[in-house]
Amino acid sequence: MDSSQHGQSYVWQDREIRFDSPPRHLENRSGEYIIDSINSVEDTKGNNGERGSLVVTNLRILWIAHKTNRTNLSIGFNTVLTISIRKARSKLRGPTLALYIMTKDNNSRFEFIFTSLVKNSPRLFTTIQAVLRAYETSKLYRDLKLRGSIIRDQQLVLLPLEQVYNQIPDAWNLSSDQGNLGQFFVTNVRLVWHANLAQNFNVSVPYMQMKSVKIKDSKFGKALVVETQPKCGGYILGFRLHPPERLEAILKEILSLHKIFSVNPIFGVDFKEEEEAPSLEQLKVERVDDDVEIVTTDTNDVFAAYYAEGSDGTEKDITFDEDIGLACETLPEGWTMSTLWNVSA
Repeated sequence: MDSSQHGQSYVWQDREIRFDSPPRHLENRSGEYIIDSINSVEDTKGNNGERGSLVVTNLRILWIAHKTNRTNLSIGFNTVLTISIRKARSKLRGPTLALYIMTKDNNSRFEFIFTSLVKNSPRLFTTIQAVLRAYETSKLYRDLKLRGSIIRDQQLVLLPLEQVYNQIPDAWNLSSDQGNLGQFFVTNVRLVWHANLAQNFNVSVPYMQMKSVKIKDSKFGKALVVETQPKCGGYILGFRLHPPERLEAILKEILSLHKIFSVNPIFGVDFKEEEEAPSLEQLKVERVDDDVEIVTTDTNDVFAAYYAEGSDGTEKDITFDEDIGLACETLPEGWTMSTLWNVSA
């Protein structure tokens, strides 16, 4: 299997920055969907003074000028280094807060500045920051991972929407001269291997990063060889399965799952927009008088002793209390200093 066999195997949308792309490159690829679209946004860095639309998908940020869609930007989330909110000078809004995006692509750094032309609208800031967080916390769907925390009690820790299709207990990783015995998992998202003696000695290879999967001869005999895309390191990983007769069946299963993934990929960016906050008018509650009956009892109200001076219209005599060693107001009849301290609810 080579990536060329499936037309959309290589995913560039989240990995690259493209300027003034042809309109077909702005369309959603398989598995990509629009999360938010903001109609009036200025590209303050490169097209200051020009209105455009900003589209946020689960893989990238698109900016398309209103005048012509030939003027556009495609910024993959994997290229983003930092996002910040700072002041900028816009030709359309003057000094205002803007979204600064620092990126890196092919050893080149790019800075993008976007200004929302909708007054008092935080969507430009909140949506991109939230989607970027969702993207960064779901990298196991898209990136090769070595020695990750992906195994617990000899079992694969499943990702959301992930299903295990096959688990092979006697699988040797051929990365060393002796080989390492472990377990091999085939899921709808990736291939995972881990050593039996050390769970943290593992590798997770998503279908998205596979260039080819073949059966080849090795010094250990027939082996399943997985080659990854050059952009994720170009690794070549070999596995020997027991019994060897299972190799053909496992290869066929992997190729089938890879083909399904290529048609309908799972990128793992799960983002749900929060419900719109209710307005102040919606939160107002009509005032209703409580239906309360006040019952008078003979029980001494301890808190009544704390009335401010003169609140009951009389003045109290001052006496010396031997229990506390202080001069204080004469307590009402029936009260003692100890009852004032034993306040009960």
